[in-house]
Amino acid sequence: MSVSSCRAVGEPVDVRPIGTIDYLEAWELQRAYVTARADGAGPDTMLLLEHPSVYTAGKRTEPGDRPADGTPVIDVDRGGKITWHGPGQLVGYPIVKLGDPIDVVHYVRRLEEALIKVCDQFGVHTGRVEGRSGVWVPADERGPERKIAAIGIRVQRGVTMHGFELNCNADLSAFDKIVPCGIRDAGVTSLSFELEREVTVAEALPLARDAVLAALDGELPVSEDRWLARPSAPTAPGVTFALQS
Repeated sequence: MSVSSCRAVGEPVDVRPIGTIDYLEAWELQRAYVTARADGAGPDTMLLLEHPSVYTAGKRTEPGDRPADGTPVIDVDRGGKITWHGPGQLVGYPIVKLGDPIDVVHYVRRLEEALIKVCDQFGVHTGRVEGRSGVWVPADERGPERKIAAIGIRVQRGVTMHGFELNCNADLSAFDKIVPCGIRDAGVTSLSFELEREVTVAEALPLARDAVLAALDGELPVSEDRWLARPSAPTAPGVTFALQS
């Protein structure tokens, strides 16, 4: 259980809600923030936003994961496989300098913890799946295990980029064209689907902001009791980070 910050500094994170922004524009913005942070010329920052509909493929994406109809896909430098971003999905890009020794897996666990807390606050029970990243709703009468939040990051010069997405009231049919995160034996869900009411990005954003900041600074410890019970290990692991020195 972590009780300390994973960040290299104690100054507050500069949180920037920037609304809807094109994926490539946001990627370029991230790179500028990462360079500034790595050079010591800028603070830790977190961008909170939505993207127009777009498919992005991480470094482990396989040909069979991609849309069969030729829908365009942007290949990116994060870990993980292919996913979709679009309206109704809260996207967060923490750009923070990690403290030494850098533990990328534990950083991912902190983001998961934050999103588990957000789901708890909405009354949706979620947890982790052994061998996979992200936040999951357990299998029940409504369907198999289903991912409600995904994580894919890159650490460059000790600074994080990319981050997380939480499905609020997104059109989940967008995932039908791909094998989300390369995982074929599970589904995708949203807060709105689970609660059977409309949950907007605006409603979820302040909760996610506060939970992520608390998790990064160790005020929200990583729990060990939120692993979902399942009969066997998953068939497709979810490696979600890329590390560059």
